[in-house]
Amino acid sequence: MHTPTVCRMDELYAYGTHDREAETERQRERYEHLVFLYREHFGREETPLRFFSAPGRTEVGGNHTDHNGGKVLAAAVNLDIIAAAEPIEANKIVIKSEGFEESDVWLDNLEPVSGEKNTSEAIIRGMAKGFKEAGLKTGGFKAYTTSKVIKGSGLSSSAAFEVLVGVILSHLFNEGKTDPVRIAQIAGVAENEYFGKPSGLMDQIASAVGGFVAVDFKEPVPIIETVKADFSSFGHALCIIDTKGSHEGLTADYAAVPDEMKRIAAHFGVDCLRRICKQDVILNVNTLRAKFGDRAVLRSLHFFDENVRVDKLVHALKNGDFPAFLGYINESGNSSYKYLQNIYSPDNVKSQPLGIGLNIAEASLERNGACRVHGGGFAGTVQAFVPYILLKEFKMNTETVFGADSCHILSVRNVGGTEVVRDAHNS
Repeated sequence: MHTPTVCRMDELYAYGTHDREAETERQRERYEHLVFLYREHFGREETPLRFFSAPGRTEVGGNHTDHNGGKVLAAAVNLDIIAAAEPIEANKIVIKSEGFEESDVWLDNLEPVSGEKNTSEAIIRGMAKGFKEAGLKTGGFKAYTTSKVIKGSGLSSSAAFEVLVGVILSHLFNEGKTDPVRIAQIAGVAENEYFGKPSGLMDQIASAVGGFVAVDFKEPVPIIETVKADFSSFGHALCIIDTKGSHEGLTADYAAVPDEMKRIAAHFGVDCLRRICKQDVILNVNTLRAKFGDRAVLRSLHFFDENVRVDKLVHALKNGDFPAFLGYINESGNSSYKYLQNIYSPDNVKSQPLGIGLNIAEASLERNGACRVHGGGFAGTVQAFVPYILLKEFKMNTETVFGADSCHILSVRNVGGTEVVRDAHNS
């Protein structure tokens, strides 16, 4: 069993900041507001509350590789979803998220419900079912959540919510001993089979485990390595640019990426590309082009090269070779644009906000730093590593096009899903 993860506020939020006291106070006020919202919604009885947090994530390398048994490098970020929660006698989970309707899920019916896809209820139901199937305890609780993980930002708000529900179930009913990887695996099934989003497991692992994580998905139980690195020592900031593109109507584009890769793999009698090598594709390229089309072949070639790049990224970080790291980030972005082709939807070529964002980022960086598509692509966000000396101008240039606060300056969070200890009073 896993050792329970419980963090004080200063440990969780103030690490690596310039003013630890100020940041801790900001977070304390945030949690105080959460308590107010909880009491306002559920009642003002003075029952003790417990607090939980799950972070968003950024994909650093391994664009669209996890669903075919590939390798990724990801990191938890300092934007999170937090919850105040308490167990209840009723056999149901009740979650009110700020700005959304309350979600109620009875635990005596945990099979997928028709018409419930893309809802919080689907995620809650899937997480509870996963805990039961894993032999873990479940129980009723009510919770109020607020989020700093920007929806549609590519920071994976859905995975953070899934992990948050798993962390609450772990701490309230399993002594907090549920392994983070197990929570991530349950969350992945909940997202695929209940929520209805065809994605891999990278988002959930990064949120559940925390820090920089290199993940190899070759086998059913992924190999996870924590990578020690301090980006602040390299004189660069991690920026996420929200290009304001809508993800609506893009499910088919996302689904086509793993589907086309797996069709290539199936030609060789295997379930995913990781079971073959790049040379298999090259030696059979004309047959594969005729049978599956050029895009499927190009996406497969991207997969093999991207796996190699993840190893190079990890090696560069471990050895403090940041120039090499930046070079591999730019290579990844180039491959995603040309071969993976997830910068815009072929059904709507007039809308290419990611391409505009990448152009602005490259011009602003002046051949310094690095930039690439962030996450699933087709719409959403650009990731950039920006030298501090260019940061002010970089932010100004991107926000001139995409609006105020569209350029988010982030830091890496070393802790994944956790229970949070705040002041003993005012709970």
